[in-house]
Amino acid sequence: MRILITGATGLIGKEMVKLLLKNGVVVHYLSTSQKKIESQPNFHGFYWNPYQGIIDENALMGVDAIIHLAGASISKKWTQKYKQEIIESRILSSNLLFKALKDNPHSVKQIVSASAIGIYPDHLTKLYQEDEISVDDSFLGNVVLKWEESVNKFKLLNIKVSKIRIGLVLSEQGGALQELVKPIKLGVGAPFGSGKQMQSWIHIQDLVALFYYVVHHNLEGVYNAVAPHPITNLQLTQHIAKVLNKPLFMPNIPKFLMKLILGEMHYILFSSQNVSSLKIQNEGFKFKYNQIDKALDNLLK
Repeated sequence: MRILITGATGLIGKEMVKLLLKNGVVVHYLSTSQKKIESQPNFHGFYWNPYQGIIDENALMGVDAIIHLAGASISKKWTQKYKQEIIESRILSSNLLFKALKDNPHSVKQIVSASAIGIYPDHLTKLYQEDEISVDDSFLGNVVLKWEESVNKFKLLNIKVSKIRIGLVLSEQGGALQELVKPIKLGVGAPFGSGKQMQSWIHIQDLVALFYYVVHHNLEGVYNAVAPHPITNLQLTQHIAKVLNKPLFMPNIPKFLMKLILGEMHYILFSSQNVSSLKIQNEGFKFKYNQIDKALDNLLK
């Protein structure tokens, strides 16, 4: 099998490449940096620039499926300029892939694209499944909606479309977990706001395994990439402190303070999405890390 990956040098992309190579998959990847392009047995890089509409069409040769992870991080301050980059990095990259496939002979049968649970409305108790039609009225909800619409177009080329709505990714290599760990290690950790907001999380190894499962089993449609047992922000903070053997005595961090520090981006710390993973489990996928204590023990000890 030969798979083309976008966003291969990101947090998820690096783990994805490792898993694919381990399973004997030939990996092609697209990079916007000429310096990061290399060619090894089963691992070949190709240049693209979605902003300029440039792509090396050789990247598509012999490819069976595309895993589309490209997109600017949402964990940087949301200035108006950066908000534009968050949207464009997702839409322009999808559009360029679509054009390349439309204009060139290819063997691609499936595209599996990253998406996010940020599409679901902020709610403390409602359990969200993939058939939910309401969309969060935030900037993030709008981003995910446009992102998914840009991927749906591939159906016009008779390519199967799969969208993986990713929750809070837990990894020892960076991302949200490391930012949560820092203040707790210093003894100044605390939940955000009420701490009641639901955090639908996933261990990075389960996340890349889920992507591979969807490709390997040729699954189509939307799948939530979250562990089976979401927890509250308070519980997550308590579990991290317990694993690190650190006390929690600081008062909860008020919303207005984080809004002053982070601006609009503070929304991702306080929004609540209680998300179900039942659909992918019913397809036979098994989570290695289905409880938060097991995941944190693996990542933090």
